[in-house]
Amino acid sequence: MVADDSEIVRHGLSEIIDTSEGLHVIAQAWDGHSAIEAARRYAPDIVLLDIRMPGMDGLTATRHIRDLPQPPRVVILTTFSDDDYVDEAVRAGACGFLLKDTPPPQLLHALREVAAGKAALDPAVTGRILSALAEQAPRISPTEARLLASLTNREIQLLRLIGQGLSNAEIGATLHLAEGTVKGQISRLFTKIGADNRVQAARLAYRAGLES
Repeated sequence: MVADDSEIVRHGLSEIIDTSEGLHVIAQAWDGHSAIEAARRYAPDIVLLDIRMPGMDGLTATRHIRDLPQPPRVVILTTFSDDDYVDEAVRAGACGFLLKDTPPPQLLHALREVAAGKAALDPAVTGRILSALAEQAPRISPTEARLLASLTNREIQLLRLIGQGLSNAEIGATLHLAEGTVKGQISRLFTKIGADNRVQAARLAYRAGLES
C-alpha cells in the first residue's frame, strides 16, 4: 500500500511497483486516517508511508497500523529535513526509511528486503538518521550494558559496523567474510541483543558509543 498526500507521488510510486516482478500495489491512501482504514481493509504486507500528511501524520498512522491484529511492515518515506521524526518512527514500529528521490531499482530492492523480514535504510540518509538518534537517545541501560558485556569481540565488531551504516556486503569486505556468513552472524547477534532489525541494532551501537 502506498500512502502519500501527493497524487503525483502516489501514482508514480505505484507505477514503479506495479511494473516490477513480484510486487503489486493493492491500495492507496492520502492521509493518516485513510492509510489506517486501507491497511485494515486490504491487509497489505507492506505500507509505504509518507511522514508529512494533512490531518493525521504518518507517525501517528504508523502506531495505529502496527496495532492492527495482523500488522503490515511500515516503510517511512522521508527527506533530510525529517530527521527529527525518525526516532519517533522507530518507536512507532517502522522498519525502514527511504528518501523520496530513491532510484526505482533501489526502492524495489528495499521493498523486497522488507518483505523478507529485513530492515531497509537508504544509504544516503542512514548516517544522518543514526547520528540524530544518538543525540536524542539516552545512554545504554544497565540491562543493555550486561548484554553488551556478553558479546564476543566479533559481535562487537559487527554491531559497530552496523552502527556505521554498512551493508552486509560492506561488512563482509571489511571483515574478509562471505556475505552469507555475515548474514548468519548478524542474525545471531540480533537474537542476543533482542533486536528485530538493523535500525534497533544501530541505535544500540550509537547509544553505546560503538559507531566511531
